[in-house]
Amino acid sequence: MNFLLFDKSDRLRSGWRVAIFLFGFIFVAILLGTAAKAVFTALQIDAPPKSSTFLVINAIVSLIPAILIGWLCGKLLENLPFRALGAAFTNGWWKNWILGNVFGALTLSAAVAIVYLFGGLRFVLNDAGTETVTRSLALSFFVFGVASAFEEALFRGYILQTFARSGLAWLAILLTSLLFGFVHLDNPDAGIFSTLNTILAGVWFSVAYLKTRNLWFVWGMHLMWNWMQGSFFGIEVSGLTGITTAPLLREIDHGPIWLTGEAYGIEGGIACTIALVISTIAIYFMPFLKSDETITTKTVPIA
Repeated sequence: MNFLLFDKSDRLRSGWRVAIFLFGFIFVAILLGTAAKAVFTALQIDAPPKSSTFLVINAIVSLIPAILIGWLCGKLLENLPFRALGAAFTNGWWKNWILGNVFGALTLSAAVAIVYLFGGLRFVLNDAGTETVTRSLALSFFVFGVASAFEEALFRGYILQTFARSGLAWLAILLTSLLFGFVHLDNPDAGIFSTLNTILAGVWFSVAYLKTRNLWFVWGMHLMWNWMQGSFFGIEVSGLTGITTAPLLREIDHGPIWLTGEAYGIEGGIACTIALVISTIAIYFMPFLKSDETITTKTVPIA
């Protein structure tokens, strides 16, 4: 029985640690979500699914337990400080975030460039007016920022990290990436190709985290991928079109769907696959991408 519960260091096995985290996360998220729904109902605020308001509230009530329960599980089950989660304001956190933004922007731009060169997409400047476009860019940056922060805190947070600390990094990448793809199945116009690319994106983010041991970096990647796609190029983001009301550019999609992704956005096409594979390999071998030693000492495998 002890073998099933504890490893050779008498520490609760990673599978049980993940189960405890998920139970705590779901419990707190439900409590916060119920409270938020009650407040919105009392104030008669409408927040339909997939709307910007819904995405922000859902992200906030999910981000809080992802960080809180992740920290508590690390502290109580593994005797780890908060900085081990990779979300602390350690030295250079903002540099990691900015660098992540750069990688996200370059990778998304590479995917767009491939589609553009093959004639799948063309772009025209949005004539909605400077004030309208600027307001839309700022608002969508906030929405995409909160949403991507939650997803990274959950999928590249405690679940991935605690498996990796037990020497199960590739299993962690596989499980969290499959889950990442699964939760996007409900998005408009999702299909097999878009799901496979979303799973690949999960691998991309996971490799980036394991390389840097820093959630700021992968958050920056995720944020800028979504924001550049929807707010700069005017492309659907995982099938969603309502977050950015006035993008800087308007896309003209000539297809075919296997190249451009059409209604789902570029994440539903082969150009996304190529860009993610190249970026993942580049991040893995990039010599200047290194983890903070104060974090690494607390995130190396236990056994």
